[in-house]
Amino acid sequence: MEQRHLGRTGLRVSRIGLGTLTWGRSAEGPDEAGAAEQLKAFWEAGGTLVDTADVYGGGEAEYLLGQLVGKLVPRRELVIATKSGSVRDPDRRCDGSRGHLLAALDDSLARLDTDYVDLWQVHAFDPATPLEETLQALDLAVTSGRARYAGVAGFSGWQLAKAATWQLAAPGARTRLASTQMEYSLLQRGVEREVLPAALDLGVGLLPSSPLGRGVLTGKYRAGTPTDSRAASQTLAAFVDPYLDEASGRIVDAVATAAHGLAVTPLQVALAWVRDRPGVVAPIVGARTPAQLVAALSVEALSLPEEICRALDDVSAPVHRYPDQDWSTL
Repeated sequence: MEQRHLGRTGLRVSRIGLGTLTWGRSAEGPDEAGAAEQLKAFWEAGGTLVDTADVYGGGEAEYLLGQLVGKLVPRRELVIATKSGSVRDPDRRCDGSRGHLLAALDDSLARLDTDYVDLWQVHAFDPATPLEETLQALDLAVTSGRARYAGVAGFSGWQLAKAATWQLAAPGARTRLASTQMEYSLLQRGVEREVLPAALDLGVGLLPSSPLGRGVLTGKYRAGTPTDSRAASQTLAAFVDPYLDEASGRIVDAVATAAHGLAVTPLQVALAWVRDRPGVVAPIVGARTPAQLVAALSVEALSLPEEICRALDDVSAPVHRYPDQDWSTL
């Protein structure tokens, strides 16, 4: 699998990442044997970037990954990325304080059974904590050797620009942001308004989550809701439902038409489109079964023709008006 630099850093990652959001969830995710099959298939296909977080499965995703790495795949051949900062508190969704973040990182390292993570990301912007304090936690993690590179996730355009600029203000004293992780797909192109331009300008690599539109772009819901799908799950149905509307259906139909013309699958078309967008480093793909992951990894040899990309761009174009619209022409 092709390797790409993560932002303006020396870290190279596979251009498809393996997501573990559902690992450790008995109902929706793979069991230990299924996770092992996924990790082995991913590694054998040349994949290196494995993405997780301390809240995935209540910590079970990290623990499961830690049980497999070293025994199944050499640690040095993987780029392990985890996230800290999200909290399961009804009164507070995130905690970006230095104390919480560093303690959470130590807990993650214990679950992952490793001395360091290759990429450590702040999981969300915390308006209750000074941003400089949050970023100082990243600096301390890198200088102490607990993390090799640092990034953020879920930051808006201005939040990303402020954080990345702060880190660049004193070269050598602070850790450059290597990445930002945000949802990005043909069904969700909101990052193109401000996040992606900021990332491109500041040399921050984008790691798209849900690149298949929460599974909807595979076309599996065109004829109804499969009983074994996320939309049929009691806990994940609300996650999928926003993309089952009429507007999304038109985009899914366009993807299916393109796939038919290219003699490939809708999954391959949707994943190839986001993988090769400017600023994108590696879409993070989560799979329920090893077969689903293998299907996603088969996109490696596919490059979409320019005319197909243009058609998909047009049918999925987001509506950006003020202040993006050029009012001088009206």
